[in-house]
Amino acid sequence: MKKSSREREWQERPARTIGIDLGDRFSRYCVLNSEGEVIEEGRVRTQEEALRQHWEGEPSLRMVMETGTHSPWVSRLLSQLGHQVIVANARKVRAITENESKSDRRDAEMLARLGYCNPRLVAPIQHRSLERQRDLNLIRARDTLVRARTMLINSARGLVKSAGGRLPCCAADVFGKRVSTLLLGDMKEAVGPLVEQVTALTGQIRQLDQQIETLAERYPEIGLLRTAPGVGPVIAAAYVLTLDRVDAVAQSRSVGAFLGLRPRQSQSGDSDPEHHISKTGNLYLRRLLVQAAHYILGRFGPDSALRRWGLKLASGGKRAKKRALVAVARKLAVILHCLWRTGQSYQPFPTPTTASGSTA
Repeated sequence: MKKSSREREWQERPARTIGIDLGDRFSRYCVLNSEGEVIEEGRVRTQEEALRQHWEGEPSLRMVMETGTHSPWVSRLLSQLGHQVIVANARKVRAITENESKSDRRDAEMLARLGYCNPRLVAPIQHRSLERQRDLNLIRARDTLVRARTMLINSARGLVKSAGGRLPCCAADVFGKRVSTLLLGDMKEAVGPLVEQVTALTGQIRQLDQQIETLAERYPEIGLLRTAPGVGPVIAAAYVLTLDRVDAVAQSRSVGAFLGLRPRQSQSGDSDPEHHISKTGNLYLRRLLVQAAHYILGRFGPDSALRRWGLKLASGGKRAKKRALVAVARKLAVILHCLWRTGQSYQPFPTPTTASGSTA
């Protein structure tokens, strides 16, 4: 099997390997020499200036850190300084998370030793570029505003119900306009500020929607993914920017496991019990795909092979419907990756040749 450029880079082990346990204010580090012996331990402020002062101008070092809030910008900075940076998948490094004597110092040493032995042991990931991170932040900010608006709407409805009233059913986008004229007396004083905030949030969400729409100009694959049912600009952009690149998974059928939509496995000998989905991937993208599955299986979903397959799975009752939603979301993720990889538009009823590339 042909080795990737990253694996070829890992074969060249620098003279020193450093494990860094990133913290919000300070980060602990542990330095190993070429023989795997600890030669230095300490801490450094988790700030760009402090990190530059500590490791700028040093000969190439192998630096291992866990994924976290600070790992994207720290890994980019250290790479710019000429070091070999390895970002460990925090979900995979059980030797750290389940250590009975866990501490920042021990975590830094464990990262250093794992990186010294074999970088594959930490299931390394590659952070997206700064530009893609900024674009993804637009989608995450929109999600935060949508959830805040939903909480305010639910609170407003609850307050009105507690007084014996009831607010009309309507879409969240027009909630403020519909409800503001219905509030009277004391209820207006209590619920009015909530409705005003809902209206303000709706305006901000619309502004973000316009910015997300323009992302298709920089990422043409977004338009391609939008040909699938239930996939709008937000889902398509979130899919492209979360996976970051089409080769993030080796093949299309693996994307379900990558996003945590495959059942967890714990097979041992003759025992192979059934489990729920692993939920190890990106939570937000997984939620968006399930929302798209709701649309596909709903009454407004267009007829397609995917819809017919999902409805057949959902015909066994309430529990079967829940499983069908997850199954359709997983299959949709596979189809989207196949569209991205092949450059073809979505076909509601694909021919057997095209269907073979998108089998879930």
